[in-house]
Amino acid sequence: MQLADFDFDLPDELIAQLPPAVRGGSRLLHVDASGALHDRWFRELPTLLRADDLLVINDTRVIKARLFGQKESGGKVELLVERVTSELDALAFIRASHAPKPGSRIRLADDTVVDVLARQDDLTQLRFQRPVLAVLEQLGQLPLPPYITHTPTADDEARYQTIYANEPGAVAAPTAGLHFDDAMLDSLLEQGVRTARVTLHVGAGTFQPVRVDALADHKMHSERYTIPQATVEAIRETRARGGRVVAVGTTSLRALEAAAQSGELHAGSNETDIFITPGYRFKVVDALITNFHLPKSTLLMLVAAFVGLDAIRAAYAHAIARRYRFFSYGDAMFLEYAR
Repeated sequence: MQLADFDFDLPDELIAQLPPAVRGGSRLLHVDASGALHDRWFRELPTLLRADDLLVINDTRVIKARLFGQKESGGKVELLVERVTSELDALAFIRASHAPKPGSRIRLADDTVVDVLARQDDLTQLRFQRPVLAVLEQLGQLPLPPYITHTPTADDEARYQTIYANEPGAVAAPTAGLHFDDAMLDSLLEQGVRTARVTLHVGAGTFQPVRVDALADHKMHSERYTIPQATVEAIRETRARGGRVVAVGTTSLRALEAAAQSGELHAGSNETDIFITPGYRFKVVDALITNFHLPKSTLLMLVAAFVGLDAIRAAYAHAIARRYRFFSYGDAMFLEYAR
């Protein structure tokens, strides 16, 4: 397949700049296993789920990963921490008129400097003098996606975070989870739908479009994930009862599928650069809750693999015609795996 197969035109006004007034106040496009489309509201999700289904959520927490500082020469620098690698170390994208060289320092505040250690592909290795997460919490800014044009506010700090976020490390939210509130989760529990957790720390690479015409030539970004043993057991029990595994977001799905490449799902922590394109046979996930994705993105390719390229094209054309809201703060889809 070629990159052009995953392109589409989207009017700028359909890119959601703000979340709905309340969590769960969004629309939901249901694509069933036959490819048929059904316009719904997210509050109708319980009608699409059954007792014994299992929701798998990603409990990563978005960190305030954007920092601003000065080089020793006085030049301005913007840092986007891509990954915290130890208590004092991180990898970051750096934006500056001239990239700071290894051995130099960047001043973030009067009492806070970071050492530039080395280049690592597009990233720079940094050493902090006190814990990275503490510096980010004090001096950092929420890294809203590039298509959201306003400066982050206190409202964004609350709404660009799932209600079950727990493990700090993501630089982008697992946005399908933004639709859930406590009332929805309580309602699903009463219905017999259980919940299990994974952690995948979403990287900035999630926003990067594919830039090669042949998909096989694309180098996928890597992300860290953890699958608890309790989640493996919950999935096994769900299968035994005839329930479905429903991934909340492409990040949950990628973690599960990455951990099942041998054919059997394994607990533990690892790195994944799994690149899912049409033709992939899913091993764990039966249904997917997701937002609408960017043109030419790896996530659009993933959902095309899940329901079929023709079905996803029809769904996106329908969503544009019906004025659905797109991307992180936008509306959601419920996709059933087209086996």
